[in-house]
Formats: sequence, structure tokens, C-alpha cells
Amino acid sequence: MDTLERARCGLRAHPLALDAAIAAGVLLCMAAGSFAVPRDGHGVTWGLRVPAPLSLALMVLAAAALVFRRRAPRTVLAVTGTLTVIESVTGDPRAPVAMSAVVALYTVAATTDRTTTFRVGLLTMTVLTAAAMLGGPLPWYAQENLGVLAWTGIGATAGDAVRSRRAVVQAMRERAERAERTREEEARRRVAEERLRIARDLHDVVAHHIALVNVQAGVAAHVMDRRPDQAKEALGHVREASRSALNELRATVGLLRQSGDPEAPTEPAPGLSRLEDLAGTFRAAGLPVEVARADQDTELPAAVDLAAYRIVQEALTNVRKHAGPEARAEVSVVRVGPDVEVTVLDDGAGETAAPEDGGGHGLLGMRERVTALGGTLTTGPRYGGGFRVHAILPVETRTDSRPDTLTTAPGEPV
Repeated sequence: MDTLERARCGLRAHPLALDAAIAAGVLLCMAAGSFAVPRDGHGVTWGLRVPAPLSLALMVLAAAALVFRRRAPRTVLAVTGTLTVIESVTGDPRAPVAMSAVVALYTVAATTDRTTTFRVGLLTMTVLTAAAMLGGPLPWYAQENLGVLAWTGIGATAGDAVRSRRAVVQAMRERAERAERTREEEARRRVAEERLRIARDLHDVVAHHIALVNVQAGVAAHVMDRRPDQAKEALGHVREASRSALNELRATVGLLRQSGDPEAPTEPAPGLSRLEDLAGTFRAAGLPVEVARADQDTELPAAVDLAAYRIVQEALTNVRKHAGPEARAEVSVVRVGPDVEVTVLDDGAGETAAPEDGGGHGLLGMRERVTALGGTLTTGPRYGGGFRVHAILPVETRTDSRPDTLTTAPGEPV
């Protein structure tokens, strides 16, 4: 099967060689058909009759013309049709040169539109059938003459059917590619808009108060020794500004929440210390989950700890929703050098666990969390079925080595 497929791909890559092979096959069929000798009262008898030199030359010329059928289909049809008319008038008995015209007519129908196929096909059928009926040695109602009409009609119909099928397949492929591009562009656009909106809101909320805190802290440091009362007043302004910044930041986050989201929690943000509790909730929902940890009780930064927890939560949610009722999940947390690696595997036999198939943004959200921490995220189907989510998170936050430039002088914009 592999050899046949490689040979087929090679012929597709070299269309001239393919057309030469088809022309050789047509020539072989025409030569073999010329040995059929009809005899009255005895049907068809296969003999060793050698075609007339003119018929043999016409068959060779017609087959040679078919080599160029893709490059100039109408010209090849005109050449093979002319050779067929000559054979129909002079051949006695005839050689099946009309077979080359049928192949050429099929090529024209497969490479042009339906209107052109109808016109060219009707003209070819009329000319070849009229030449066979009126110019040949056989009676006009002979079976061979009617066969020319039938075979030319079949060639035109088959070529039009192939062209229609190619057009349908191409249209389906273009629609699928366009839909894929539209979906990816829409996802990227939403992510970009959300980033811009959050950044703008957070800047508007925090910038003024951080600038005020910076100025008042500088004032307090400057007058701390000489005028402690003024320094105390400045520190009070710092406290009020920071409280206002927190309140407005909380309000901004509230605006970003959906109407059905729960209220802001009062307990600490979750982390890997609650991983067993998280797995237990999914086990109670019917998803078998195995948890393995080899992180040596590593103390993770709060952002990394929260991101690892959310990645496991989102991945298990996708398994529960998309991997089928018989799926099982495995969660592992491993410390590897300066990083911690979080892996979630499933053996789902149902749909793929990629939420983007349903229009969600689960994987995009995980990728954004990991990228923000300087890590990497790898997702994709597993060999043999199931899905894999693998995140590498740095234990130590990667910071810029440049000097701190946060401090601003009074009156400078933030």
C-alpha cells in the first residue's frame, strides 16, 4: 500500500508523465480493439488482423496528442476529433480512434465550466456521429455508429461530474480554512481587548494613588527628624491613599466580574496545599483522579502557587466536560531544578479535552497565567487517546536587573 501511494504521489507531482502513461494505455486499448473483426452471422471474432497503415498512424498520432491534454485541452480535442473523422471515413473496418477523442472530451469537461462542456460536447457528438453515419462504409444505423454517440456523451458527462466534485471539495476546504482563521483571529482579538481593558482600568485606578503615596512617603522621610508631627501627617496621607487605592482596585475587579460570579472570597487564595481537596471534589463528581507529588514540600511564591492550582483545576474541569464518562485523570507535581512542573493527563475515549472546540478560552487562560510568570505550557492529544497538559513554572520569580525607577518627583506623571 505504501509503494502504491508513493507511486501515486509521484505521478501527481509529474502530470506530464501521468498523461504519457494514460496516452500509452489508450494507444494499447485502441490497438487491441482494432483486432476485433466483425463477421456476418458469427458475431465478433478475435483474430490477428493487422490494422491498415493509415489507421495505425492515426492511432499513434491521437495517442501522442493526449500527452498534452492538460496543457491545451481544446486543441487536443480538435486534433483527436479530426483524426477520428478521418478514420471514420477511410477505415474499413474501422480502428477505435474515437477512444482518444472521448478522453480529450472528458479532459475539456473536467477543466472548464458546465456551459462550455455542453457546447463543446454537443458539437463533438454531432460531428463525430455524423461522420460515422454518413461518411463510413457501414449503414448509418450500425451499432458502431451509435456507439460513437454514446461514448462521447459518457465522456462529457463523466468530466463534468469530476469537475463538480472537485469544486465542492475545494469549497468545503476553503470554508473550513476560513472558519479556522476566523476563530483564531477572534480568540486573539478577545484576548488583546481584554488585556488592554484591564491594563487601562488598573492604571487609572492605581496610578494616581501610587504617585501620591510616593510623594507623601518622600515628604515623611525628609521631615521625620526635624518635624515628626508633619511626618506623622504625611504617613496618614499615605495610609488613606493606599486604602483608597485598594478600594478602587476592588471596585474595578468587581466590574470585571460577570453577574453570576460569586462574591469575593475572604479566605486566602488557594494553592497546591489544597490539591487533595480539589481532587476530592472531582472524585465526588464521578471522575477518578490520582495525585502524585514529588516537590519536596517546596514553598512556592503566592502567584506561582495560585497559578499551579488554577491550571490543575481548569485541566480537570476540561477532562470532566470533554473526555467522556469513562475517563480517568492523573495529576503530578514535581520539583525539577529551579522549576516546578505540573502535569495533568487523561485517557479519555470521548471528545478531545480541548475547550476551544466548544468556543471556550480555558487553554488560553492557562497559557496567559503561565506566560505571565515566565513559564511554559504544553498541551495536546496523547498517543493512544486522551489529552495532556504540562506546565513548567519558575519557583523563583524572574525579575529585571535594572535599577529601580519607580520613585517619581512631585508633579511628574506616572
